[in-house]
Amino acid sequence: MFDSAKKEITRRGFMTKLGGGLVAANLAGVFLKDAAAEVRVPDPPGKKLGYAIVGLGNLAIWQILPAIAKCEKSKVVALVSGHPDKANKIALRYGVDPKNIYNYENYDTIKDNPEVDVIYVVLPNSMHAEYTIRGFKAGKHVFCEKPMATSVADCQAMIDAGNKAGKKLMIGYRCRYEPYNQAMIEMARSQKLGPVKIIQTDAGFNIADPTQWRLNKAMAGGGSLMDIGIYALQACRYLSGEEPTEVNAMEYTTPNDPRFKEVEESINFQLRFPSGVLANATSSYGCEYRSHFRVLATKGYFELDPAMSYTALRMRVYDGHELSEPNISPRDHFLSELEHFSQCVMEDKQPLTPGEEGLRDMKILMAIYEAARTGKTIKLA
Repeated sequence: MFDSAKKEITRRGFMTKLGGGLVAANLAGVFLKDAAAEVRVPDPPGKKLGYAIVGLGNLAIWQILPAIAKCEKSKVVALVSGHPDKANKIALRYGVDPKNIYNYENYDTIKDNPEVDVIYVVLPNSMHAEYTIRGFKAGKHVFCEKPMATSVADCQAMIDAGNKAGKKLMIGYRCRYEPYNQAMIEMARSQKLGPVKIIQTDAGFNIADPTQWRLNKAMAGGGSLMDIGIYALQACRYLSGEEPTEVNAMEYTTPNDPRFKEVEESINFQLRFPSGVLANATSSYGCEYRSHFRVLATKGYFELDPAMSYTALRMRVYDGHELSEPNISPRDHFLSELEHFSQCVMEDKQPLTPGEEGLRDMKILMAIYEAARTGKTIKLA
């Protein structure tokens, strides 16, 4: 970029000094031809799938909608919200036709809208199953935020509904589409530092507003484990490349803390994998921000800290002799997963994180809760 700017300044200065005339015109043609050859021209816009965003909370407003506005294969064409003023304001910002604004009562009529190809469910956890299944009945593909639902039965019902409709289902595990997490997976699979032995993952923050839906068990399905512990669980699974065979867990909630009348504050859980890899993971709503994945191998270790933030992820690798920090170009997590799903729909391919992935996590989450409640080691099928 610096060299190009220097060339441009030099060209302008040279042409100015030359003034007008035939020589200047001829030279201008040469320079402009060279400049045109250096410019990378983007491809013409192709087909974009139309998305209906269901639920206009902070995640949708500040992450998903800005990301979809930058997509090459995806566009927002409809909004579903119980707040018409908010929906109308967002529609104006993103060019959504007012006729494509729905509420939760007329949501099912979205089946009559050919502009909508995909429904993106960004609602409280307990509502995921209902609006996913209704989305499939409307004949649309569905992208659902994590956790997939609040029970194993609901996850299975969502998968069955998608299969019956012949439509695709993807779960929003954004870290799987993030380049630093992908580099961690590649490092583990390649065994560049030897076989993986231990995985440590921590996810936590000090939750504030005691009235928010994440602290309501009926809406959230659980506390920190369901919300951010699922990141710690996912990382253990994708970094090991295996499915756990057994789990242990302990839970603690500060007595009389008004935030935790219905859900747990903190859970620590351990997983055993078939190869012998052991994982230790934590999730908490009562600590300072924690976002850390570490993999211990026979010849060194590699880690992400922060590991789950939207930006500024940092990777460190110790090879037994020195510590290095790989510098990887950042990528918008939400843009990447949206484009991946659109491409899968267009090309009739299975998404990287389909409904079956969410179902596997839900089965393990339920086993973690059981282990914490009973104090027993729970065997996983």
